[in-house]
Amino acid sequence: MFASTPSLSQLVAQLARLPGIGRKTAQRLAFHILRVPREEALALAQAIEGVRDRIRTCAECGNFTEAEVCEVCRDPARDDRLLCVVEQPTDLLALEGTGEYRGRYHVLHGALSPLEGSRPESLRIDRLVETIKRRSVREVILATNPTVEGDATAFYIARLVRPTGVRVSRIARGIPVGGDLEFSDQVTLARAITGRVEIE
Repeated sequence: MFASTPSLSQLVAQLARLPGIGRKTAQRLAFHILRVPREEALALAQAIEGVRDRIRTCAECGNFTEAEVCEVCRDPARDDRLLCVVEQPTDLLALEGTGEYRGRYHVLHGALSPLEGSRPESLRIDRLVETIKRRSVREVILATNPTVEGDATAFYIARLVRPTGVRVSRIARGIPVGGDLEFSDQVTLARAITGRVEIE
């Protein structure tokens, strides 16, 4: 059977390793790659190779970049004294998409999870403390994910930073815009009530 050729099976297996891609989707993608013109398929392969060869982490914040320092860190209009801590570069991208934040970032590249071997020394927490001192940061915004690991990471960093006198805040969490209360989980509802603000 054609679907069981070694090269196609290997492609399906590699595509299925991507997040959110199951075996059936991997098979559809593999057959799509076979159907498109050779140049288009090779352009995809070259783009993947190029990303692996050229992308590195920013020497300043840990974001992905092709230069020594990323575009956000090179922006002189940014507020050096405001530092937002995120788990991954994708989180930085999501926050940048809002257009609301104009400070600096610090990317941890993970969250604390002792069971998975992710401990403080495996994250960029030492660099975070250095950055806070060097930039005379006045506020650290903890924007880790609302998960057990994200909360543990935020709590750990807050305990580490508070003695320095720097203000530590956590992004608000609650009901998403357009969401219905009846479909929200109890933890989200509880956080929405606890984190309520006065309407002026």
